[in-house]
Amino acid sequence: MAKAGESMERLLGVMRKLRAPDGCPWDIKQTHETLKSDLIEEAYEVIDAIESGDPSELEEELGDLLLQVVFHAQISAEAGEFEFDGVANGISDKLIRRHPHVFGEVDVANADEVLQNWDAIKKTEKQEEGEGPKSIVAGIPKHLPALQKAHQVQKRAARAGFDWDNIDDVFAKLHEEIDEVKEAINREHEGDIRDELGDLLFSVVNVSRYLGHNPEELLNHNIKKFIARFQYVEEQVHVSGREFKAFSLEELDRFWDQAKADNL
Repeated sequence: MAKAGESMERLLGVMRKLRAPDGCPWDIKQTHETLKSDLIEEAYEVIDAIESGDPSELEEELGDLLLQVVFHAQISAEAGEFEFDGVANGISDKLIRRHPHVFGEVDVANADEVLQNWDAIKKTEKQEEGEGPKSIVAGIPKHLPALQKAHQVQKRAARAGFDWDNIDDVFAKLHEEIDEVKEAINREHEGDIRDELGDLLFSVVNVSRYLGHNPEELLNHNIKKFIARFQYVEEQVHVSGREFKAFSLEELDRFWDQAKADNL
C-alpha cells in the first residue's frame, strides 16, 4: 500500500498532467468559477455516502471531494497564487494553533470549552492580522442552505452566552411566533406574513438546535421518509387501476397509514 505522501504526490501529478497543454481539453478549460457547482455536489455526495453506511462508497466520494481541492490548488498554482503545499501546511498550522489543549499546555474540561477557545483564538488571530473587532456571527458562508445557516448563527450566538435558559422558554418563543403568523394572516398583509413565517422557521430551527439536533439533517430525513411513504401510496393507487384523483383523502390516508405500519 502506498504511503499517504506518495498517494498525494501521485494525485497532484495526475492533475498537473490533465491541466498540461497536451492534457485533457475539458480539464484545461475549467476555472474556479466553473467548478463551484461541482464542489458543492461532491460535498453532498460525501454526506449521502456517510448516510449509506457503505465504507467503500465513502472512500470513493472522499476521493472525488479531494479531487476538487487539488483541482482548485492546481489552477491557483498555474496563476502563481499558491500551491497545494500552501493549502496543506496552512490548515496544519491552523489546527495546531487552535488546539493548544493538544499541542500546548492549555487544559479544557469538555468539548464546549474547546469551541470557546477556538473562537477566542480565531478572534486573536484576526486582530493580529490587523482586522478590527468582528461579529461572532460574521463569516458564515453565504451559500449555506438556509436551515444550516440559521443553525450556525444560533450556535455561535449561544456560545457567546446569548441563549435561552431552558426549553420552556424556547417553546414559548415558538408559540409566540405561531400567534404572530396568525395575526399577520388576519391582517392580510403579504409582507408581514412573509416576515412572520421567516421568524417562525427561525424559531423551529432554534428548538432543534437547543435540543442538540441539526435541522438540515432532520428535514432531509423527513423528506426521504415522506417520499418513501408517498411512493407507497402511488403504488397502491396504481395497483387499484383507478386514477389518483378518484381517491378520497381518507382512502389515501389509509394507504399512508399502511406505509407507516411497514416502517417506511
